[in-house]
This record gives sequence, C-alpha cells and structure tokens, in this order.
Amino acid sequence: MENYRKASTAEEPSPCPFTNLPPDTPQVRVKDGSKIRNILGFALSRVETPRPPPPGAHKDERKPDDDDNIAMETQEAAPAKPLSRQIVFMATGKGISKAITCTEIVKRRLRGGVHQRTLLQYCAVRELWEPLEPEAGLDSLTVSRNVPAIWILLSRDPLDPAVPGYQAPGNFDSLWAQTLLPGEEEEEGGGGRGGRPRGPGRGQSHS
Repeated sequence: MENYRKASTAEEPSPCPFTNLPPDTPQVRVKDGSKIRNILGFALSRVETPRPPPPGAHKDERKPDDDDNIAMETQEAAPAKPLSRQIVFMATGKGISKAITCTEIVKRRLRGGVHQRTLLQYCAVRELWEPLEPEAGLDSLTVSRNVPAIWILLSRDPLDPAVPGYQAPGNFDSLWAQTLLPGEEEEEGGGGRGGRPRGPGRGQSHS
C-alpha cells in the first residue's frame, strides 16, 4: 500500500444490540477525538437532575467547540424532556477506552445504584484508498475490515443478572473477573500481590 493514501473511512451502520429499551433512550457514540467534557455534559443532562449553581457562580459563556467529533443518536439535550432511566454508550477502536471512562464517571455521579450491561462486538469499517499517482494507471481500492466495538447500557432499573455482561451496582470488577479461569489471577500477578516476584530480603544474597 506504499503507492496509496487513505482517502476516507466509513463505519457500517450497526443497530443497538439492547432490545426493549424506551424509544427515547439516549445513545452516545464516542469517537477517539471526542472531548470527555462534552460527552459528559450531554449524558448527564439526560439522566441526572440538574444541580443548582453555587452562590456567586458566573454563568459559563463558553461556546461549543467547532472541532468536536461526538456523533449522537440525539443531537440536542433538551432540558424540557423527562430524565431517562437508561443511557447507552457505544465506541469502536481507539474510542473504547474513552467510552469506558465516561461510563464510570456517570455511574459515580448517579448515586443510588446503576445496573450495567456490556457487550463486545466487531464493527465493519470500509476504507477508500486512492493512488498517489493516478497517471500510473492504479485503481482505487476499497478495503473492508472489522474493528472491536463496545456497547454499554446503564440503567437505574434492574436488569437480568443472568444475561452475559451484567454488572451489579457497586461491583466494578465482576465483569472482568468472570472471564478469568482459576489460577489466572496469580499467573498475571507475576509471582504474588503487586505483580512483582519476591526477591531476596535486605542483607541476603543469591547463592
């Protein structure tokens, strides 16, 4: 591909895998270039009761960033709408870690217990590659590949605990612990708690 340049990248539409959600459930699509401040501003406006500003606080006159790359199912956070009891985060590729960060922040802001369900999938992406020198007779190429994707559902209402990917309120590591086999935690630690093998004590030497 040294004679080509990437002209565009487009993700294939992927429907939300969570069924039986209310039609007004907000869906937040997180990209690698999305700003966490803007993601949380939209998400919390749909699920959290607005907090009164502290006495003497000035209203923020900051304008929205022009380079923000957030793509949302609902573009505007309408304050007049009733608060939603569910919210969905979705991300692919490099945006996955940012989506997880936003999810954990929202869970800590919504006190009172938030149920979570996480699904890991693959999303199809099409890349258009154009030749660097069109006069050389090379044709454009369309490359299809699969990239990892994550869907996270947060709900104030109870979810089915028997469904794979369920995480109970206040239990932050059960989702990942259930994927480990017995003994893997010790192996990953590298020889004990803290991940470091125990060496000789002070004043001791190897024989």
